[in-house]
Amino acid sequence: MTRRILSGQSLEDTLRRQSSQRLIRCLLSVVGIVSLGGEAAVGDEFWDQWRGPSRDGFVAATAKPWPDGLDQTRLEERWRIALGPSYSGPVLAGNIILVTETRDKKTEHVRALDRMTGRELWQASWEGAMKVPFFAASNGSWIRATPCIDGDRVYVAGMRDVLVCLDLATGREVWRVNFVEAVKSPLPAFGFVSSPLVVGDYVFVQAAAGFVKLEKATGNIVWRVLEDGGGMWGSAFSSPYPTVLGGVPQILVQTRELLAGVDPENGTVLWKTPVEAFRGMNIVTPTVSGGRVFTTSYGGGSWLFAIDLNRTEEPVEQVWRNKIQGYMSSPIVIDGHAYVHLRNQRFACLDLATGKESWITTPFGRYWSLIAQADRMLALDETGDLRLIRANPERYELIGEAKVAAEESWAHLAVVGDEVYVRDLTGLTSLRWK
Repeated sequence: MTRRILSGQSLEDTLRRQSSQRLIRCLLSVVGIVSLGGEAAVGDEFWDQWRGPSRDGFVAATAKPWPDGLDQTRLEERWRIALGPSYSGPVLAGNIILVTETRDKKTEHVRALDRMTGRELWQASWEGAMKVPFFAASNGSWIRATPCIDGDRVYVAGMRDVLVCLDLATGREVWRVNFVEAVKSPLPAFGFVSSPLVVGDYVFVQAAAGFVKLEKATGNIVWRVLEDGGGMWGSAFSSPYPTVLGGVPQILVQTRELLAGVDPENGTVLWKTPVEAFRGMNIVTPTVSGGRVFTTSYGGGSWLFAIDLNRTEEPVEQVWRNKIQGYMSSPIVIDGHAYVHLRNQRFACLDLATGKESWITTPFGRYWSLIAQADRMLALDETGDLRLIRANPERYELIGEAKVAAEESWAHLAVVGDEVYVRDLTGLTSLRWK
């Protein structure tokens, strides 16, 4: 199925209003749930989608500064709830926080919790479990994608290539799209991994063996592009990222084999370039710095690409390539340097101007989720260790660390104000940073 219509609103306009739109969504969320109990959160304290309010790992620009240190005495537990396993990061808007879980290898659940107390407000579920291939099974066959909150609705990706829209205040199902049925695409062997993106009146997902635009009000499919066949060797691990390159609004889409810029209005593939990866392990969300695109892959290395659509024959220029390989952790870019957790479990700093590594550490755990504010980063290791790091191109500068989980922590960290949310394989912990 490929059907194209104009959205009626440019991505460039949407990006210009991004901050105010998200604040409005936050306030709408508060209005929608304030009667459900608890003290409503205020202002800019929200983490409503994959990698946070700007989808780049940074906290909101108006968020209050982080404390100047981190150790076991600087974090206090506010509450904790037990959960089934999940890779999905928690998302939050207003006084509500959402988490997902897989139960009994049969059903997927979305649970809405009161931000102040952890008390459950509502729960929604559906049959949706599946087994991933044997070589990936050691990390479990659990729900993977991080939901996206938009105003009074939330969009959740189920493993069996299902996108579900729920009412944020009640958990009532508004609509559901089963892509296997809707477009007759094969079931993705690793499940629906990519996290939904909302821009204006539309939801964009890397699902249905391609890249899909849907009306967020109805779930109707507008178009599907970058079709990859699905199954074992198709269906994306990465998540889409909206940007403007050379004055042209577009959405960056990294498939199992390539990186592309897609026109959000009509689905035109503006440019594309191969991204080499072992078994198509293109997992990170691509990053933009100085108008250029940085990405990294397991088995391929790291690249910086310059995009110029005026060069109609060859719009993509590979500025440099480095042998350093990222894996599952999406990088943070600060002041022209990319901070990347690598396939070999080391942490590295790359100078984006030259492609040279500034430094590389000794090994840590297998996965880091990274959040930044100004020149500092919080890194949650899958070992349950949380580290506060200063972005320093001269050396690895650890400011402090604390143990925040006894179980493996594969979900993305969330930070709002002085609150830190850690989702490990057996539960969600709310901590307050002192």
